[in-house]
Amino acid sequence: MIDLKTLREDPERVRESQRRRGEDASVVDRLLAADERRRAAESEYGALRNEQKELGKRIGPLQGALKKVADADRPAVQAELDGLMSGATALAERVRSAESGRDAADAEAASLLAGLSNLIDLDAPVGGEDDFAVVEEVGVRRDFAAEGIEVRDHVELGELLGAIDIERGAKVSGSRFYYLTGVGALLELALVNHAIALAGGNGFTPMIPPALVKPAAMEGTGFLGQAAENVYRLEADDMYLVGTAEVPLAAYHSDEILDASSLPRRYVGYSPCYRREAGSHGKDTRGIFRVHWFDKVEMFSYCAPEDAAAEHGRLLGWERQFMDSLELPYRVIDVASGDLGASAARKYDIEAWVPSQERYREVTSTSNCTEFQARRLRIRMRDGDGVRPVATLNGTLVAITRTIVALLENHQQADGSVRVPAALRPYLGGRETLDPLR
Repeated sequence: MIDLKTLREDPERVRESQRRRGEDASVVDRLLAADERRRAAESEYGALRNEQKELGKRIGPLQGALKKVADADRPAVQAELDGLMSGATALAERVRSAESGRDAADAEAASLLAGLSNLIDLDAPVGGEDDFAVVEEVGVRRDFAAEGIEVRDHVELGELLGAIDIERGAKVSGSRFYYLTGVGALLELALVNHAIALAGGNGFTPMIPPALVKPAAMEGTGFLGQAAENVYRLEADDMYLVGTAEVPLAAYHSDEILDASSLPRRYVGYSPCYRREAGSHGKDTRGIFRVHWFDKVEMFSYCAPEDAAAEHGRLLGWERQFMDSLELPYRVIDVASGDLGASAARKYDIEAWVPSQERYREVTSTSNCTEFQARRLRIRMRDGDGVRPVATLNGTLVAITRTIVALLENHQQADGSVRVPAALRPYLGGRETLDPLR
């Protein structure tokens, strides 16, 4: 969630963020009004509680005095005590009413605040999905026609190599499921091991996090808002299947205060990911590019808010390092404001070239979530200035299925074999090619 102080002091900044996202800017005024009602209700409740305490200070001594006064004075003391007790009863009802009003105002303000997306970085391009800015194109796209090679897509290559079995995946689990078999399974393990080794060499702590989380973790990371339609929920257990290791890695330090000297804290998690892909009917139905389940290696960083922009650049640099090692042509894009997730202030995607589609497709991304997730998950840091929220950032190092698509298609050869990039060969027994079964 955003800082209410920012909302109160610079509401136009929040409105502009909402407008650039293509979201409702009027929620800012509703939230400001709700916040004012909440503060007024809190003030009224506090004043009544103080009045109640003061009245209690008067009643106590009178009750003691009643036992000690002379019989002649007892009626007067009793009358005064009765009057105060009657007032206390009426005041208690007013306190209960004020408390109820305060709680209702709190709930209204909290609900509106929870629905407000993070403040975007004003340097992000403005617009929708197609309004991104290209930061850089890297590598050379092969001219298969000049090489005399007819491009096969990853499905055909996967069948030739005995690497991907989509038919049996659909038989067992339904559409958008698959089996990785033989060299396909080995290729996944090679990618995972290579990614973990690269991240470990850059100071990340390897993690294998849970793929099932409580609602607080999913809500805290912002995935039960605009992204809720793509989340799998286990209703009998009130648990969620994660769509990214970002969720359990973000919640790892929930309700904790981290010492500033321990920052940045960097973790790299390997996990299965589950996505309903709602709204994608008819898109990428062939193959394993857009599926309901895939494995992924995700980087996650906790740092001081003032260091977040620089940390974002480092995460992007490590993603590029991994892509370079796979010898794939790709481009880096600065994602437009209207295509950002609720938690992200700024996001960069890396899109690999997919020869069979003759276009770039997203394979990794990295987001700066500033303090948004940390406030929701109550993750703070302690430094010389006291206690304050940290910043959180995430970056996908490798999304397995999409990376396999790019690898098979870009490194295919005329005979249906696939050249193995040098960086992966140590994890594949030194083999230089993946060869057809027949």
